[in-house]
Amino acid sequence: MSVVVVPSPILSVSGAVAGVPGSPDAAVAWHYGDPFGEQRAAAQRAAIVDRSHRFVLTITGKERLTWLHTITSQHVADLADGQSAENLDLDLNGRVLNHFVLTELDGTVWIDTEAERGADLLAFLQKMVFWADAKPEAADYAVLSLLGPGVASLTSALGIDELPAALRAVPLPDGGFLRRMPWPTADSFDLLVPRDRLGEWWAQLTEAGAVPAGMWAFEALRVAAVRPRLGQDTDDRTIPHEARWIGGIEEYGAVHLNKGCYRGQETVARVHNLGKPPRNLVLLHLDGSADERPVPGDDVTAGGRTVGRIGTVIDHFEFGPIALALVKRAIPADTPLTAGPTAAAIDPDSVPVNDAPQAGRIAVDRLRGR
Repeated sequence: MSVVVVPSPILSVSGAVAGVPGSPDAAVAWHYGDPFGEQRAAAQRAAIVDRSHRFVLTITGKERLTWLHTITSQHVADLADGQSAENLDLDLNGRVLNHFVLTELDGTVWIDTEAERGADLLAFLQKMVFWADAKPEAADYAVLSLLGPGVASLTSALGIDELPAALRAVPLPDGGFLRRMPWPTADSFDLLVPRDRLGEWWAQLTEAGAVPAGMWAFEALRVAAVRPRLGQDTDDRTIPHEARWIGGIEEYGAVHLNKGCYRGQETVARVHNLGKPPRNLVLLHLDGSADERPVPGDDVTAGGRTVGRIGTVIDHFEFGPIALALVKRAIPADTPLTAGPTAAAIDPDSVPVNDAPQAGRIAVDRLRGR
């Protein structure tokens, strides 16, 4: 299903430079004239990022949580008022179709996801309702993100008494809410506000001291935190284990390993109990002197052999050019790599540790007398 994303009104702000045409962020500002300064503000002070191109939908009805619990990967049946979570929609083979963030607040589940995936996700949810008392529908709301330790000084401008804890949300005056996220930094907050008040909220928060920052800043901090973005850092073969989406709500994951059936669960359980993911999401440091940069989807090679796929490529204010990549699990961290046209090296601290004994494997070995 094609999606038309209307350019954000915040693009009229002085200095705003839109994302590259045709890119996922073309409808919002990529930066405001000082990309690295904006990143520093997001990491060290307080910055505001226009993410109003995200698709927002709501689910109402008495069975909204128990119904959603049965068709998605996260344990949300008992979600408390004001609680948030990451969640996945998988296909029958356990491959990731949709990643989204949700918040339960005042009798409504709020969901936001990538613009190009939103209409399909909504259509899927509406198709799966059947006889349940649940009503998914599009919502004319927009997402703004506040990043940095200085967000604590903005409570008055936000109209709240105190900031919420991680993956908790508080209502905002006159509609919408503020939600704390565990990424891309430790001090990350999303505002979901009525779209017709987007400019008003932007002006109010920038006047209170929030520095305008583009999606370049958000993406650079996300990549440095090794947090995947659907469609950029995933492909049509990606399973949750590869993209670090395993874990319950309190583990800041998107796949709960102790819940009932849902589409794709067999693959999740099999990899968790008996196998290993074929690829790992890792952070790559790129050769900053190269004339060309890789783009999402380019091959990662070792000795001329394809061993992975490039995801988001970005310039970070401290680390220089970096990228996320899905790389075959067997590739050692010190292997010289080529990412598209550029030399690359795996950040060893980004390599997941997958050496814990698995319950299913232990049981199989016990049955075989090992």
